[in-house]
Amino acid sequence: MPKKSSGGGLSPAQQAAKFLGVSVLAGAVLAGIALPAVGALGLAAKGSVESFDELPANMKTPPLSQRTTILDADGGQIATVYSRDRTVVGLRDVSPYMQKAIVAIEDSRFYQHGAVDLKGVLRALNKNARSGEVSQGASTLTQQYVKNVFVEEAGDDPTKVAQATQQTIGRKIRELKYAIQVEEELGKKKILENYLNITFFGQQAYGVEAAAQRYFSKSAKDLNIQESALLAGIVQSPSRYDPVNDEAEATKRRNIVLQRMATVGDISRAQAADAMKAPLGLKVSKPRNGCITAVKGAGFFCDYVREVFLNDKVFGKTKEARAKVWNQGGLTIRTTMDAAAQDSAQRSIKDHVYKSDEVATAASIVQPGTGKILAMGQSRPYGFGKNETQINLSVDGSMGGGMGYQPGSTFKPIVAAAALEDGMPANKVYSSPYQMAYPSPVSACGDKRWMNDRGNPAKLENENSSEVGPYDMKEATAKSVNTYYVQMISDIGICPVTTMAKKMGVERADGDKMPQVPSIALGTQEVSPLTMANGYATFASRGMYCTPIAIESVGQRVGDKTKSLQVPKSTCSRAMSEKTADTINALLKGVVEDGTGSKAGLGSRPSAGKTGTTDERYAAWFVGYTPNMAGAVWVGDPAHKRKMSGITIGGRSYGKVFGGEVPGPIWRDMMSGALEGKPVEQFNDIHIPDGRDKGRGDGNRDDDDRDEDNGGFIGGLVGGNNNGGGGGEPFPTPSFSLPEGFFRGQDNGGGNGNGGRFG
Repeated sequence: MPKKSSGGGLSPAQQAAKFLGVSVLAGAVLAGIALPAVGALGLAAKGSVESFDELPANMKTPPLSQRTTILDADGGQIATVYSRDRTVVGLRDVSPYMQKAIVAIEDSRFYQHGAVDLKGVLRALNKNARSGEVSQGASTLTQQYVKNVFVEEAGDDPTKVAQATQQTIGRKIRELKYAIQVEEELGKKKILENYLNITFFGQQAYGVEAAAQRYFSKSAKDLNIQESALLAGIVQSPSRYDPVNDEAEATKRRNIVLQRMATVGDISRAQAADAMKAPLGLKVSKPRNGCITAVKGAGFFCDYVREVFLNDKVFGKTKEARAKVWNQGGLTIRTTMDAAAQDSAQRSIKDHVYKSDEVATAASIVQPGTGKILAMGQSRPYGFGKNETQINLSVDGSMGGGMGYQPGSTFKPIVAAAALEDGMPANKVYSSPYQMAYPSPVSACGDKRWMNDRGNPAKLENENSSEVGPYDMKEATAKSVNTYYVQMISDIGICPVTTMAKKMGVERADGDKMPQVPSIALGTQEVSPLTMANGYATFASRGMYCTPIAIESVGQRVGDKTKSLQVPKSTCSRAMSEKTADTINALLKGVVEDGTGSKAGLGSRPSAGKTGTTDERYAAWFVGYTPNMAGAVWVGDPAHKRKMSGITIGGRSYGKVFGGEVPGPIWRDMMSGALEGKPVEQFNDIHIPDGRDKGRGDGNRDDDDRDEDNGGFIGGLVGGNNNGGGGGEPFPTPSFSLPEGFFRGQDNGGGNGNGGRFG
């Protein structure tokens, strides 16, 4: 190996390389032996020497990009993803035949020369000059390695790749200088190891280990003579000598390598002859890259993990920095995915909705109290084919999803939670007519008020004409009475509702703010299934909201060492009191026990939930939970074009689709499997007295009455507050019937503190 002289200057070998390699070779030889005539040898010699000296002393060698492995919570493999399919191995894990084959065909004098093979240069010059064309190169294996480093550094940027491979004098000068440095610092064995790990072998395989697995489904250390010769032959032109697509050309090239190995004495003539007679013996493993390879239908969970990595600043301050780490690979990412829950979710989806149906379904499961995402699936598989998609229907647009879907009545419990926190009794009664105009005005955030159009007021109605109040909160929730909840939000105002939604992490899928309109009580703002599942997990955890997380840990392999990276942590905060959450749980248990969600019940295991169906039946939902799991199921047309009336879903015909009819059974089957073997946990039971006596008073109170111990006439007869109205404490109901509209304020009876209370 060339060494520096004792005085610190270049050794004679390095001086010769610099003089001949730059002054002479830079003109033509180092331009890829691309000129047929010797007359051009002196081209730009002086400028080339100066350029040589101006180059940085050290070559930056980026870590080799490798495959990343994504695991479930128990360590089972979900998928492998990579920018480069590569597994770095030491030379001891590469077959000796492979080592000899690559040296024999690419640089047979590798162990005799320095960074530049002067004999090879002159031989190539002579041959190219005679033929009048480029028929032979002169780059040493070390120079090829340096070029591959430049290509690796360029990544997937086509402009940078072109710059790294262009046939220019400047690039060749840089290649030569760094080849000298590499020879000095690494030595032959390490150069060969690095070369074998960085080189492209075709079929998406980078490095000898990936190539051995791709073509022969075995490790590089187990390659025999003819297999080694085949792989070594591919390197010169991976497309031309691709054995998968051109067996004859690949065989011819393999035999040339075998002949060369015999010529240089790596194998005997007899060994070469026997190997030439052998078939290629391919046992091809298809490239398994990306979330499309995920098991248990977890392609979208895999994709969500990638989006988290690319978007969360814990993995890098800038998007470019995060992308660089991701593309570099070599990561082992353990996720929060529960294999049983994922499998159950996907099986339930497959049983109830076909991928070829006009509509689709998406579902997510979250663990209350931790924010861990346990499962994520949908009926249209992750892919590029017919009835497949790469849009994750479970998540927000910023995380690879769509723009969300109206949640319908599944939003009502959020309104109820806001009302209970505001001091409303859990047995509150409203007149709840079948049809009504939106009360007006309604208070909103920032002292603003929403006003209905007096000339053409917006109206709403219940699902069925038989749904006519008065109703209390429990029955109105079980039957999903629209007019009850609009009266409720008109009573407390819009701002407490949007504030509660934000505390529960329920925000629009497109990132816009929730508008200050009373119709949000009916679920008119588009959200994602993951958002709703995690929002309802707040009820299950008795009022604690935890931000969703998908990643437990990340290990990064750099060289032969592995280090741990920081990962995003769930942040938990109290969104509502335990009493409010317990009250909501009691309300939503009623939905499952004898309300619109009865088909979603889990038998002896306590559960709670809410159905939702939007206007025109573009979407239907069931969102529910047990104390240890919360899940959301959405069914609809992602394009928002197909109404779910007169439709076939999963082989069954439906006149009209309701939240309890299709999403409910999907949720039931999904959760049953996910919870199998898990402990049966109980809710903290709370009793909600009937809000209606035989007189069916409407139970309305003025705001001021909430803060009074007895409430005077209004408080005593209509809804006196024995505890100052905190935490949804039940209030006494009136003992006699009050005529409708008996207590009426100003401004058309709408509003919350801005005119009348009742309308």
